[in-house]
Amino acid sequence: MAEEIETEVIHSWSAPRSLSTSLMYSFAQRDDTEVLDEPLYAHYLKVTGVDRPYREELLSKMESDGNKVVNNVIYGPGGKKYRYCKHIAKQRLPGLSGELTKKGKHFILIRNPLDILQSFDKVVPSSFHELGLGDLVSVYSELCAAGNRPPIIDAAELQEDPEAALRGLCEDLDIPFQASMLKWEAGPKSVDGIWAPWWYKSVHKSTGFSRAINYPHAFPRSLYEVLEQSLPFYNMLRCHARQKRFPKLAKPSLPVPANEKILVWVDDELLPRDSATVSVFDSVVQGGDSVWEGLRIYNGKVFKLEEHLDRLFDSAKALAFNNVPTRDYVTSGMSPGFNLYGCTLIVLAEWKPPVYDNTGGITLVTATTRRNSPNIEGNNANADDAIMLDKDGYVSETNATNIFLVKKGIVMTPHADYCLPGITRATVMDLVKKENLVLEERRISLSEFHTADEVWTTGTMGELSPVLKIDGRVVGDGIVGPITKRLQNSFKKLTEGLGETRAVHHDRDQS
Repeated sequence: MAEEIETEVIHSWSAPRSLSTSLMYSFAQRDDTEVLDEPLYAHYLKVTGVDRPYREELLSKMESDGNKVVNNVIYGPGGKKYRYCKHIAKQRLPGLSGELTKKGKHFILIRNPLDILQSFDKVVPSSFHELGLGDLVSVYSELCAAGNRPPIIDAAELQEDPEAALRGLCEDLDIPFQASMLKWEAGPKSVDGIWAPWWYKSVHKSTGFSRAINYPHAFPRSLYEVLEQSLPFYNMLRCHARQKRFPKLAKPSLPVPANEKILVWVDDELLPRDSATVSVFDSVVQGGDSVWEGLRIYNGKVFKLEEHLDRLFDSAKALAFNNVPTRDYVTSGMSPGFNLYGCTLIVLAEWKPPVYDNTGGITLVTATTRRNSPNIEGNNANADDAIMLDKDGYVSETNATNIFLVKKGIVMTPHADYCLPGITRATVMDLVKKENLVLEERRISLSEFHTADEVWTTGTMGELSPVLKIDGRVVGDGIVGPITKRLQNSFKKLTEGLGETRAVHHDRDQS
């Protein structure tokens, strides 16, 4: 009789038809591992009353007391170093001992429900409950809450590159990889559960992981609803999966770390940052058709709110948008030619410092491009922004802001004929007059900007930004000029006192 030793348990959690049996066969080839095929199945049938063709036989031959299974079977003494337990997530029922998830090594095996449903439906009528992807997310959440975040492996990785996927899984589980895991003998196995004749006909023909056949048959409409219900759960888990075929680019660091945990309003839903997306059928994707408005909040008050909303609704009307929400909303992405369902509402509230260096100044270049994105030229020239010219070659604005210059104490800015009539632009023009400075609004040539004493740009995101260089030419003395500083201070004082307060919900427990 083999000597009993303390065995370390490896738990595999999955939905049915996820190559879980193939992976069990893979682990069974190791010389240091024994396997258990769904040890909680009898408990699941007994508690739920679910009917299966083999129900009575299974209940008569398997232990149906779940906690006895956990204590005596799953965590009982063994004959090898590791015990691999294949679990179907929906079999993790309430009332089972917490030891099940607190002890041992755990991992999640996922598979696209598009690849599961047709096969599953041949044995058992498919439903969201039967598929159990919601239960799989619950298991993942339970393990994470216990401080035992499990690695996730996608069955597609096993099919694409079995050795790389298995090596990665073994690394995550902190066990050595064995090459024997790649092959097994065809036919039934002694480790198979009683249900094998109903479920394992295909896997019994296999001798290893085989490459997937991509959708050889049309997906049946009768299963579409279950697919629609299940895909979000698969996609949620897939975001955390080990990926080799399509590794994601590293996320860039956020200028303001607090923006990592913001909530974004998208079409009547508050969503976490990573889930805040727009449908590919939205007109902003289909036709680049949208209106956008940026606002700033100073000292808890929205600056120039009504002016921003006026411009937003004027833009929507100019583009003939239909079903535009009321002024309580900020809208984006609707054109009657592409989207017949009304506007998509997006409210993105971030902590955002001025986008330009308003103390040290910025650099501009002149763009030769009159359409598309002139700032491509700015980026290529390592400049902060690009000056845009009107159809006659006069300066109109930059790619993102309005623009001003000072010459011999006179402040000048281009007419709004060929530029956006900016709200910050209008605010600064008012401040110029209040500071008893002379203001001229006229056509201005590029050479006048090259020879100006001072230049600055204005915009909601940048506020009032001094320009120190244009097209390689130093502006004035190459430092922030006195009139620029004077207007920056006036603008700051204005934002400290002006604005509209909106209701804010605070956490009562927050100190």
